[in-house]
Amino acid sequence: MRELTLRSLRVFEAAASTSSFSRAAELMAMSQPAVSQQIRQLEEEAGLRLFDTHARPIQLTDAGRELLRHARAILAQVEVAADAMSSLEGQFKGQIHLGVVSPAQYFAPALLTAFRERYPQVRVKLSIAQRDTLLAQLAEHKVDLVIGGYPPAHAEVEAEAFARHPHVLVAAAGHPLADQRGLQWADLRHEPFLFREPGSSTRQFLEQLMMVQGLQVQTAIELQGPETIRQAVMAGMGISFMSAHVCQTEISHGLIRVLDVAGMPKWLDWCLLYRRDRPLSSVQQALREFVLAEGAALAACVLG
Repeated sequence: MRELTLRSLRVFEAAASTSSFSRAAELMAMSQPAVSQQIRQLEEEAGLRLFDTHARPIQLTDAGRELLRHARAILAQVEVAADAMSSLEGQFKGQIHLGVVSPAQYFAPALLTAFRERYPQVRVKLSIAQRDTLLAQLAEHKVDLVIGGYPPAHAEVEAEAFARHPHVLVAAAGHPLADQRGLQWADLRHEPFLFREPGSSTRQFLEQLMMVQGLQVQTAIELQGPETIRQAVMAGMGISFMSAHVCQTEISHGLIRVLDVAGMPKWLDWCLLYRRDRPLSSVQQALREFVLAEGAALAACVLG
């Protein structure tokens, strides 16, 4: 593929990411025929079909998926080089894409605001998703860094802890258990519990705790997402287990109470995750250093 150009790789990556030549044309400020021509030239260079254009939406072939993996790596490395040139002039420019798990959305904007006060020319993008989705996006060069918990052992990422992450049992302000001290897990057995949706790491954590404590609840209510859980707790629907970040405002204003249960809160670590197989750009390194230095203060929680 001797005639391969960065322009053609960017066009290909746009088409692959959107599963649409017309959408790729919009993103690249090109006409759709021009995008189709670029893809045909790539296919001629490769000697293989890259897209199944009969499918709706269009789908990558096996060859297309392999080329996409390399294209994203090449384009990411070009960005690293461009950032390095900017940093030699004492400037930090470009865009950084940070992915966070949902509880981190409650402090990530403050973190990025403080970062941009130090580096005002850097553009930032923030995405929120479950951990497994973010790890896949990190592997595919769709995000630059991720804030979450420790990754599974098989993940090819570096993980650096920068702050503590408390998980608490919470109830509405007027709940009968809200003012009691020294509660045991057995005291909760008759309480309706609000669970996150299947696949949620918070739900998995709670289920493990219940198994260890030998607690079987009589009423389990499943709700989607931390926002719904928070509102349901305030409405008195039941008690729940959640990241303290999710309900900081409500705890501070006395709308939600942290229950005083033996062995609680449970503390995890917030980690900054990034790929192991390529160096960070100067801008990414600047964010890494900022998070490690300032992240603990910016992610601090009130527990009651």
